[in-house]
Amino acid sequence: MLYALDQINSDPDLLPNITLGARILDTCSRDTYALEQSLQFVQALIQTDTSDMRCSNGEQPIIPKPEQVVGVIGASGSSVSIMVANVLRLFDIPQISYASTAPELSDSNRYNFFSRVVPPDSMQAQAMVDIVKAMGWNYVSTIASEGNYGESGVDAFQQISRETGGLCIAQSIRIPREPREGEFDKIIKRLMETSNARGVIIFANEDDIKRVLEAAKKANLTGHFLFVGSDSWGSKSSPILNQEEVAEGAVTILPKRASIDGFDDYFTTRSLENNRRNIWFAEFWEEDFRCKMTRPGGKLGTGQRKCTGEERISRDSPYEQEGKVQFVIDAVYAMAYALHSMHLDLCPGSPGVCDRMDPVEGALLLSYIRAVNFNGSAGTAVMFNENGDAPGRYDIFQYQLSNTTNPGYKAIGQWTNHLRLNVEEMQWSGGDRQVPDSVCSFPCEPGERKRMVKACRAAGTASSVTATPICSTSSTATPAPSTCGPIRTARAVGPPPSSSWSGARPGPSSPSSSPCWVS
Repeated sequence: MLYALDQINSDPDLLPNITLGARILDTCSRDTYALEQSLQFVQALIQTDTSDMRCSNGEQPIIPKPEQVVGVIGASGSSVSIMVANVLRLFDIPQISYASTAPELSDSNRYNFFSRVVPPDSMQAQAMVDIVKAMGWNYVSTIASEGNYGESGVDAFQQISRETGGLCIAQSIRIPREPREGEFDKIIKRLMETSNARGVIIFANEDDIKRVLEAAKKANLTGHFLFVGSDSWGSKSSPILNQEEVAEGAVTILPKRASIDGFDDYFTTRSLENNRRNIWFAEFWEEDFRCKMTRPGGKLGTGQRKCTGEERISRDSPYEQEGKVQFVIDAVYAMAYALHSMHLDLCPGSPGVCDRMDPVEGALLLSYIRAVNFNGSAGTAVMFNENGDAPGRYDIFQYQLSNTTNPGYKAIGQWTNHLRLNVEEMQWSGGDRQVPDSVCSFPCEPGERKRMVKACRAAGTASSVTATPICSTSSTATPAPSTCGPIRTARAVGPPPSSSWSGARPGPSSPSSSPCWVS
């Protein structure tokens, strides 16, 4: 954020003769703490009655009024943004988030002063449904971390699945905020109750993802589950560390982004001497270089090394640009461009802030924010719809280990309102190129009939079927006709009765792979 402000303030064509400043607070990723912090942003708008206050000499005190905040950038987590947005809307203060993706934030009636430079999870969920269908899967399970992000993401996925049809949800599992011992082993055991549903859609935090993978490995199920991960997984290495074989073949999604070269040049030249304005930088320095800063006369703990201040980022420690950098920069620039347009309209020809912008009217500034349209730091357009959401643009990755000189995440497609997926570039456990099955039931083989098994959910209600041989193993199976009908005495799932099933077992993308159709 400080980098973006420096760029804006040094640009003679953007907000000329106006300097943007910032009051930066740490939310600690906790919604309740963020609520307390956000009250500092609205202090200038709260009227304080000082009529009954007197100094020791009997005079009324002079209380300096806090500087008014015209807009807020953040937060990152959706639960934090929701809490902050509920406060800011009461005082007409516009807010632009760089990472909050919960679908409920699209509700312009409840969060009318909230905007974001990232798309909501409803678009991500649509992209994930499209991916699942492109691979020929019609029977999957879902896992969500408890909270706004995980639960609303899975809800959106299930809603879209119901609306589009042809996709059953075998299990829908929620991971508690504080999982008990053995919780993840139980999750894997539950997933195996519907073992045909090998595809697992996961909207979870990094720690939960890692523990799901660990439990699958512990259960000796490496290669069985086919994970489709949301942007919380993305292309991160931390969730799959030491679990690479279990994660092999996982398909993940990320908002389309790019590394900002100018920021790398800026950040790698920061030091303890030239970055004192960032009050958290010393803490970062200690963690990054695994050293300790001490005051004169202070003592180091056992095994601790004193920071010299001569350490350099990237030279003396590994460095990789944080994935949210592009979106933070775009959020700050969106606010700046809105203020610039507002200044041109309200203060034409006036250097600096004129009376009509002092103070800034929040509702009017919001209208300018929603009207911005510019090329962002990565060259892609930054704009908002009527709900304050950014367009949905995603990159699709697959984690590949086998048959590659560089194991890791490989880009296999993208989604911008529709899916472009390079299935031929995908590979699965052991380097297999054939897309694995994750289907409710296979067509009948000759000599088989359909029978009822435990229900799978399709649009809220359905039952699944499985093939059962008509004859015993000692008998010779009689060739079945080309049509394999379900049992008529129970609700069955399979093709409509008029459909014809071939005896051959189709591949995952074959149109004859039946969805969980309710008779």
